[in-house]
Amino acid sequence: MGIFERYLSVWVGLAIVVGIIVGNAVPALFSAIAGLEYAQVNFVMAILIWLMIYPMMVQIDFASLKDVGKKPKGLMLTLVVNWLIKPFTMALLGWLFFKVFFAAWVDPETATEYIPSWRY
Repeated sequence: MGIFERYLSVWVGLAIVVGIIVGNAVPALFSAIAGLEYAQVNFVMAILIWLMIYPMMVQIDFASLKDVGKKPKGLMLTLVVNWLIKPFTMALLGWLFFKVFFAAWVDPETATEYIPSWRY
């Protein structure tokens, strides 16, 4: 593991601190960046997220995808976790944080916007 991967948490923390400092020092810059959007998608964020994901995408061995059906246990586990466990866990965490832990600081109407409604 290289130095970048080894200290990834440190780099993320430093990026957050630098972002807060620059945001407070030059708020007009962040207002301009926030204005670069179309259909509620910020171009700068889209590009940065793509740059974050691209290295993982190029490491995919597409030739091995043809063998996925030979050992379906990993695929089935991924599907179960991503489609049956994670959505409900995230809904529970959203409710827990917005309605319990931070209920005193978050407006109730705003909190319900972040919690999925199961009533249709």
